[in-house]
Amino acid sequence: MVVTQENVAVNGSRRLSPQEIADILRERIRTGDLKAGDRLPTQAELADEFGVERGTVRQALRALQEDGLLSNVSKGSPPRIAEPPAPSAEEPQPTMVGLAPRLTEAFTAQHVRVDVVCHTSETLMLALGEPLRRIHDGSIRPDSIAFRILLPSRDINLAFPVLVEGDRDDDTVHQRWLSMRDAQAQVLKHNLQAIRFTHGIDVNVTFRALPFTPPVKLYMLNGEEALIGYYIPTKRAEEWQSQTLEMYDVLGSASVLFSFLKRSGQRDEAFVKESEKWFDALWETITTDLTLS
Repeated sequence: MVVTQENVAVNGSRRLSPQEIADILRERIRTGDLKAGDRLPTQAELADEFGVERGTVRQALRALQEDGLLSNVSKGSPPRIAEPPAPSAEEPQPTMVGLAPRLTEAFTAQHVRVDVVCHTSETLMLALGEPLRRIHDGSIRPDSIAFRILLPSRDINLAFPVLVEGDRDDDTVHQRWLSMRDAQAQVLKHNLQAIRFTHGIDVNVTFRALPFTPPVKLYMLNGEEALIGYYIPTKRAEEWQSQTLEMYDVLGSASVLFSFLKRSGQRDEAFVKESEKWFDALWETITTDLTLS
């Protein structure tokens, strides 16, 4: 298999971006590992932890400061975690999260179970870089990892991507999507199965094909958390095999994810349980075996 950037990412040689570091620190604040009033490690300590330059750390801290998550920001000492704003009874705010930090948290379980419904596995493939890096550096080590992934079938007329002007079953657009779907899924499967040989972890990755184009992406983490995001169709152009394709497509990596946790109350618990039931019903009834080309 050709070693792509995503392969490189999981063995520790790709440096984290400021956004990825900011997302990891946000997750530590969200889960209580970093509490209001706690002082952050120094920039040098954070740079050493994440294996990056101090400038990268400064950019990550600047993003957290702009989000109102840091206080006492000065050149003399590390900033502190800010007190959370008082919740508004009139305008409740949704919980929006990054996939990579939530996957990393899920991978701290002894037995990792992840169920996914998505259009392609690009976002999942990229987000797995951080938890797999943690396995490689020894900071986490689950006993088993099981992934079940539902992707659209190659045999259906996709709702997206489709040409702005043209038949909905346009072969050029379909072949472009199919090539991306299979290449990303192959990298995802390879990166997960590689740790079976390097670390002796029991890994199982299974794909099945949906008979429809999913309008949302769903990630179920260890039966305890559901992350859902909407695919937003947009008009865009892309070069493909010396052609310019004007199409309606979605950018899955730009989807905002909303988190529902079983432990967060009856509403969230019901959402997680119903999402599990929906996924299991799809898996066991109308989906078919999916073979990657």
